[in-house]
Amino acid sequence: MDQAIIIEKGIFIVAIFAITMLFAMYETLAERKIAAWLQDRIGPNRAGKGGILQPLADGLKLFSKEEFFPATQNRFLFICGPAISMTTALMTSAVIPWGSSLNIMGRNVVLQATDINIGILYVFGVLSIGVYGIMIGGWASNNKFSLMGAMRAASQMISYEVAMGLSIIALTMMTQSLSLSDIAAGQHGWRWNVLYQPIGFLIFLVCSFAETNRTPFDLAECEAELIGGYHTEYSSMKMGFYLFAEYASMFISSTVLAVLYFGAYNYPGMDWVKEAAGANVASILGIGVLFIKICFFIFFYMWIRWTVPRFRYDQLMKLGWKMLIPLAIANIVITGILILFFDNNLHL
Repeated sequence: MDQAIIIEKGIFIVAIFAITMLFAMYETLAERKIAAWLQDRIGPNRAGKGGILQPLADGLKLFSKEEFFPATQNRFLFICGPAISMTTALMTSAVIPWGSSLNIMGRNVVLQATDINIGILYVFGVLSIGVYGIMIGGWASNNKFSLMGAMRAASQMISYEVAMGLSIIALTMMTQSLSLSDIAAGQHGWRWNVLYQPIGFLIFLVCSFAETNRTPFDLAECEAELIGGYHTEYSSMKMGFYLFAEYASMFISSTVLAVLYFGAYNYPGMDWVKEAAGANVASILGIGVLFIKICFFIFFYMWIRWTVPRFRYDQLMKLGWKMLIPLAIANIVITGILILFFDNNLHL
């Protein structure tokens, strides 16, 4: 492999890692500010101007807290739990196309860490591993509340992965590709997949809330029933890893939603900008458009948290198995019928 490509990909991976961590940090501040705004409060405003340094203060507090280990024989697994959660949250970004290519010093730089032809399967595979971090952490804590929270999280995430996968089947039937870069490139201009797959988008969106353990599906860590859920016994940066993993997952989930259904880096008038100002300017604007879409979905996650009450556990399972999965199967059937109908008409 060309040495320049290795350096280029290395720099890009470090940049994406830094952006993900920066978003995860400031999502904590944004969540508290949005909650304060919705509840007519001020929110954090002491650390820095308007509270801009609050994430750094929170991180310093977590670093300086005492390391605590419960009376467990599985100390290694106790440490592995948050490490697995954090690692899987960061690995998902490897196949995401962050923009069209840039021409830098005569080199065509692709804004994607790696483009594999089964990118969607990679995302689902990594997401399915993430549940192990929660399950191992809850089990190794030697605490009944942690174990109950871990079991809830595992059953919830596994249940909603079925409906999420079925919603993606309908999308891949339409796009004829499992590559995220192909799916993103196929949404040029206004041809966003949400216009053709609105039901699939709604199913994927609901399942994303369950996969990231966000309200109204945060039964794995509900304080009223389980104290703190699977991270009850965690302190210091091990606790911080679990919290950061949730916010990093929210950032990546918002990115996947934008790439699959909302046009990724595409925007109306992209060709005009490319002709008038050049390909690089159009590509940089596309990156900005993608991050605007990501910020919108992050805000939506936070808005739902502070406006919708938490479901009961039986309601959670009923919604996943009795409503979302049949709806996703029906969506696949309808999509197949429409593809056959329009394809036959085009050939006539």
